[in-house]
Amino acid sequence: MSRVAILSYGMGNLRSVEKALEHLGEEPFLAVGPQEAESADAVILPGVGAFPEAMRRIYELGLDRFLRDWVADERPLLGICLGMQLLFDSSTELDGSEGLGILPGPVTALDAPGLKVPHMGWESLRWERDAEVAVGIDDGTPFYFVHTFAARPEDPGDVVATAEWGERFACVVERGRTWGAQFHPEKSSTAGLRLLGNFAQSAATARAA
Repeated sequence: MSRVAILSYGMGNLRSVEKALEHLGEEPFLAVGPQEAESADAVILPGVGAFPEAMRRIYELGLDRFLRDWVADERPLLGICLGMQLLFDSSTELDGSEGLGILPGPVTALDAPGLKVPHMGWESLRWERDAEVAVGIDDGTPFYFVHTFAARPEDPGDVVATAEWGERFACVVERGRTWGAQFHPEKSSTAGLRLLGNFAQSAATARAA
């Protein structure tokens, strides 16, 4: 069992993530600030809404420094949906905004001419390489997406999986013990639970090391 802090900064679907982790037998809890999250084995950064507003709230709570230090200490972190995008350097959404800069690269609008955007629905993943969060999840498995923007990782080695909506875009990233998922694993049935379970297992392994 892992204690997983779900960061509560006013822009995330917290309860569904919490319920999914409870279903897996983990010990999730909501954390508003760094002091509350510090005792966790792992941290989840959720996110729903606009990138600039999310970063404003993260700065206000001091979560930017906390997250950068957390990653520097090689502790497990998972960004979900907007939370994955926030891990990158910047976004062009609205008037633009700097991100956390944990992973190099920008976030820009999906290039999907003739298709409905926001991209909303189930899309199949293509695993580009092995990763801890991918264990037991077959190539082609569908996950549930809701997004208008996509991360553009500067380092191709950070890309674990891609999906396609007009263009092929990165939808799972990994660097060290930092992961990001553009889709919502908590809304993605058995496969989504498996991914969350793999993340929690990684946290347990890191704690035991």
